[in-house]
Amino acid sequence: MKALPVRADFSGLRDFIATAFRRLGMPDADAITVAALMAEADLQGSDGHGVIRLPQYARRIRAGGLNLHPAIRVLQERPGMALLDGDNGMGHLVMARAAALAIAKARVAGVAWVGSRMSNHAGPASLYARMPLAHDMIGMYFAVGNANHLPPWGGLDMLLSTNPIAVAIPASKEAPVVLDMATTVAAYGKVKAKAQRGEMMPEGWMIDRAGRPLTDPRRADEGFLLPIGGYKGYGLALIVGLLAGTLNGAAMGKDVIDFNHDDTSATNTGQAIVAIDLAAFGDIQAFKDRVDGLIGDLRGSHRMPNVERIWLPGEQSNAKRIEYLHDGIPIPPGLQQNLERLADDLGIARLACGASSN
Repeated sequence: MKALPVRADFSGLRDFIATAFRRLGMPDADAITVAALMAEADLQGSDGHGVIRLPQYARRIRAGGLNLHPAIRVLQERPGMALLDGDNGMGHLVMARAAALAIAKARVAGVAWVGSRMSNHAGPASLYARMPLAHDMIGMYFAVGNANHLPPWGGLDMLLSTNPIAVAIPASKEAPVVLDMATTVAAYGKVKAKAQRGEMMPEGWMIDRAGRPLTDPRRADEGFLLPIGGYKGYGLALIVGLLAGTLNGAAMGKDVIDFNHDDTSATNTGQAIVAIDLAAFGDIQAFKDRVDGLIGDLRGSHRMPNVERIWLPGEQSNAKRIEYLHDGIPIPPGLQQNLERLADDLGIARLACGASSN
């Protein structure tokens, strides 16, 4: 019988991550910021980008691949834009700073675009696209992935990554519409999560170099991810990379460092966040009400046979957030073992977990 995941409460998971980072030498305030964002990733069900990454981050920190005391600074600035240099700091810190700056600028300019270079992996894209929501703004996020798993359409050389896009749009009574997607059929974090749980991938996520379906996530290095929509997904991955990487002077194409196999090199990750102030376009409440109306139309539209519900982007993540706050965040057995090994290695208390109710 397959072992069920145990569950950890949000605050316990956040505090465990923060304690690990402090022990690794990260300043207290930064450890708290990064830990909160990582735990938030797991809370919304983005389990390929949350605490599962902690052992990898720890390995990079110990190898000198991450700067624990970055001087994150503005390199270029105009009223509606800025370019940040992350000084090889944790991507969560760089993008939290970028989002705050974009929000502040959008209050004045109406729309603001903030790009970054010399950043690192920052978790799921929706974390940052959602940040402007609290300020009655739309958020958009683009990034170059931290390893190339996608060749150009018809090619075999890995020159592109999953290059994610996220857009968050506020509603009134409804949950916000939050699209968070890779430009590949599946994000590589989902492949890592499948491997961690001992599960197989569905056909259509990856193929090997002979064009055959690849369903064992442990063999992921033998093939590559497939783009969404065929050649259209390839084109989208390219454009996102140009906007988030090349425009910012960050790594793109053959310059991307595979941080899954290289713990010492600076990744020079590129990201960008856009904040759009609703007030610049008209009445805020009227906009939110129109979004609610559209959501109702979509959800209430006629369904195909055997379809129980029409979902909106972000609804299932929102449902997981509610469930996990109440019941705890699932921690698969393999991940629990890895975290216990890391805790013992760092000399900190293990993550407290309870039995799953499922």
